Amino acid sequence: MSVVSMTPSALTVKLTAAEKVAGLHGDVTIPLTAITAVEVVPDALAATHGLRAPGLSLPGIRKIGTWRTRHGAEFVVAGRGQGGVRLTLTGQKLASVLLGDADAEALAERIRAAR
Repeated sequence: MSVVSMTPSALTVKLTAAEKVAGLHGDVTIPLTAITAVEVVPDALAATHGLRAPGLSLPGIRKIGTWRTRHGAEFVVAGRGQGGVRLTLTGQKLASVLLGDADAEALAERIRAAR
């Protein structure tokens, strides 16, 4: 499972080696100043929209990678039974990041407090 860590200036999503291979993506680091919105979604897998390019999608089980939407690229790392936190970004290659987490509300609060 990926791990979300924060410093006073950035949020980092540290992926496992398997997630890096499956998602064809490395760890994601986002300046806290680039986060414009933090939204909690009840089901991270269902909240994923767009075309996967590149990444892994096991329907109903796991999604890891980049999804292309009309709003831009969204990096997703989520699994079955997880709520999610969608971070809307500005000034970054990614338009948003969707993180699955067993306690999405607590993760969202940590991110909001750090901003």
